[in-house]
Amino acid sequence: MDSWDEIRTAYHVARVGTVSGAADVLGVHHATVIRHIDALEEKLGVKLFQRHARGYTPTEAGEDLLRVARATDDQFSQLTGRIRGRGNDVSGELVVTSLGGLSHLLVPVLADFQIEHPDIVVRFLTGDRIFRLEYGEAHVAIRAGSPPEQPDNVVQPFYRQKITLFASESYAARHGLPQSEADYPRHRFVSADDPKSRAPFARWLREAVPADCITFRSGDVHAQRRAIRAGAGIGFMSRLQAAEIGGLIEVAPPREEWSTPLWLVSHMDLHRTTKVQAFLSFLKKSASRWEEI
Repeated sequence: MDSWDEIRTAYHVARVGTVSGAADVLGVHHATVIRHIDALEEKLGVKLFQRHARGYTPTEAGEDLLRVARATDDQFSQLTGRIRGRGNDVSGELVVTSLGGLSHLLVPVLADFQIEHPDIVVRFLTGDRIFRLEYGEAHVAIRAGSPPEQPDNVVQPFYRQKITLFASESYAARHGLPQSEADYPRHRFVSADDPKSRAPFARWLREAVPADCITFRSGDVHAQRRAIRAGAGIGFMSRLQAAEIGGLIEVAPPREEWSTPLWLVSHMDLHRTTKVQAFLSFLKKSASRWEEI
């Protein structure tokens, strides 16, 4: 398209609202910005902006054009993310995404990987949103639950955490420990604040324990773990996390039904790159040591 420079200029004028601001973003003279806008309006035969003392405001036609320009600009940015992962060196950005609750597993691995490959810049993205690998938003995703089914992704089984109930030593000193499930209604529990949480152990707890026994609730998994350590109640965490925190007593042995499988996901365009393969191998090797706990 021979008008892309003008469209890109119009997009930035609309985004920042002034010619001078767009010129700063684009690194051009403000006269160039004005020339691009005038040329584009002449080609299209419509006014794209209302000019006023405070700057430029898009017209209805301008809004239509800018929606397309914004999407195109986003796609170029995403393409850049994919291209950055295609080199033969273990360097540049490594973008890894997972649920925040897995940070205790992944952050030490990422730090060790960076020590081994000092030219790597780590970006660890967490949250409930699924980052789009096909758009280059991440190189590797660690996902929980059913096997991801997005097309063009390479999915590998990774790890299943040993999850069970723990109580702090201070809780046990005050309340004792349940000897069986029949004792659970006489104890206090820590859990997620979401009554519809799909985590297997959260669903089990809702069914096995009266609601009024769940006396500390939080939407932050890290707050839940701290509450268990502080003696607020009995709660679920992985054996690996409990060993790192210390001062905790295992209330019951882990059950398969309480755990969720984790999956390694990478996009087929990046899966065979040196950087991604190096990280996946490093991560799998690290996970083999977790099995010992």
